[in-house]
Amino acid sequence: MSESEPTASKPELKAAQRWNIVWVVPILAIFIGGWMLWKNISSEGAEIQIRFETADGISAGKTEIKCRSVTVGKVTRVELSEDLQSVEIQCRMDDGTDNLLRKGTRFWVVRPRVSAADVSGLGTLLTGVYIELDPGTGDLGPRKWKGRETPPSTSSSVPGLRMTLVTDEAGSLSVGAPIYYRGFEVGRIESRKLDPERRRITYSAFIGEEYQELVRNNTKFWNTSGIDVSAGVDGFKLRTPSFQAMVSGGVSFALLEGDEAGPQALDGSVFELHEDADSAASSTFEPTFELLLLFDQSIRGLRISAPVEYRGIVIGRVKSISFDYATDRESHKIPVLVEIDPSALRPSGTLVPEEDELPILADAIEKGLRATLKTGSYLTGAMFVDFDYYPEEKKEVLAYNENYPLLPTLVSGLAQIEVKLASIMETIDALPLEETVTNISTAAEESKKALAQIEGAAAAARETMENPEFKALPADVRASLAALDKSVTSMGPDGNIQGDLLRTLDELRNAIRSMESMTDTIKDDPNSLLFGKDDSVNPRPKAAGRR
Repeated sequence: MSESEPTASKPELKAAQRWNIVWVVPILAIFIGGWMLWKNISSEGAEIQIRFETADGISAGKTEIKCRSVTVGKVTRVELSEDLQSVEIQCRMDDGTDNLLRKGTRFWVVRPRVSAADVSGLGTLLTGVYIELDPGTGDLGPRKWKGRETPPSTSSSVPGLRMTLVTDEAGSLSVGAPIYYRGFEVGRIESRKLDPERRRITYSAFIGEEYQELVRNNTKFWNTSGIDVSAGVDGFKLRTPSFQAMVSGGVSFALLEGDEAGPQALDGSVFELHEDADSAASSTFEPTFELLLLFDQSIRGLRISAPVEYRGIVIGRVKSISFDYATDRESHKIPVLVEIDPSALRPSGTLVPEEDELPILADAIEKGLRATLKTGSYLTGAMFVDFDYYPEEKKEVLAYNENYPLLPTLVSGLAQIEVKLASIMETIDALPLEETVTNISTAAEESKKALAQIEGAAAAARETMENPEFKALPADVRASLAALDKSVTSMGPDGNIQGDLLRTLDELRNAIRSMESMTDTIKDDPNSLLFGKDDSVNPRPKAAGRR
């Protein structure tokens, strides 16, 4: 190699640089992405599941969950349940809403609803349906819930009195029906259900906070659904509530007249829901004494719960009507068990031990206390039991039928009239009417024979008067014979006396026939004596041997 050729230099080796500022960008991007992911995950609320019967109007990713019109979550998935009997709605709650998921929380779908009680959810026609959340007040609840198919009338967060009404018959009372106090709406029926064990209807009721002081422990509730038409001892009664109550039903409550206000009712109180106002008023009756009455007459028109009165004062009611109380079945008397409150006959505040009631009753029976049936209304035919004193009746003493004391009874009312009429008819039947008619007919025939003889004598007298020799007799004798001829003529076939006699006999026969017809009619239908003969019924054939 020549000296003019350049000499190659050796390469300089350096260590690679471990850090480059370019890496800041991806690292920062990864950090920000992770933070955003963590923030997104941490900002989401709990995932819950709600079960409904149908998913009508609910869409995943669109349907929201709201609480008082504030969005607190959203539906993420909709799927059928394993048993295919319902749908499961998966929802994601927003951050900070865990305190809404407590025991007692309720979910329902808000959609347009039209019922007899109200109209709701019309706004969802434009915005679409959503799920409403009504927070509970208990401990933090589970993550699976059963949604309501119908919305509650009031939110659980609304202050007021919540109580339970129990009744045997639901009638037309529905959810959302109003609750009235003296005709003013103060609350609503929130729900109803059937209790299979007790076989009774249970209603959940709500009274507004400003009116809850009106409800006391001794308050009475009664059903005012529809038009109430009743017929009883007091005649016909017609009650018409408001139009809404006639359509959806309604409940009224009040303190009964004369009752003092008791302690204020608390949440969860249970009240009996009575059939009507009369039932609520009679519910305060507390009978302490039972008596058995044996009536020897028809008790048609007497009903269970019919009043028992003493000279117009209600002292009890009919408890039962059954032959189970009769020990002597051959007597054919109808047993009626009544329950009375003897304190209604004593001054207020007078206390008498129960064991002292029997001696008082025995003394009253000896003085003439009797029970009778009386008609309370001739329009309805309803009857009631009346207690009163009849000192002229036969003396009686206190007796017993098994464990029940017996109060003597009397036949009264129409039954008493029927007994008297039957006695009169028996007396008339005992009269020898046919024999009397026969005797009158025989007397009439004998009268005809006597008249024929008299006519013969009169004819002879006329011949004598026409004889020329008669004219020679004295004037007095001729006048006497003329008067005799005139008298005989009046008694003849064309005379007034015989005609009057025949007419009298005909009228007597007609009267006897009318009496027989009246006797038959009264025996067949004793009520015709008061209400007249019923011409619409075909007449019955008369018995043989009667005319």
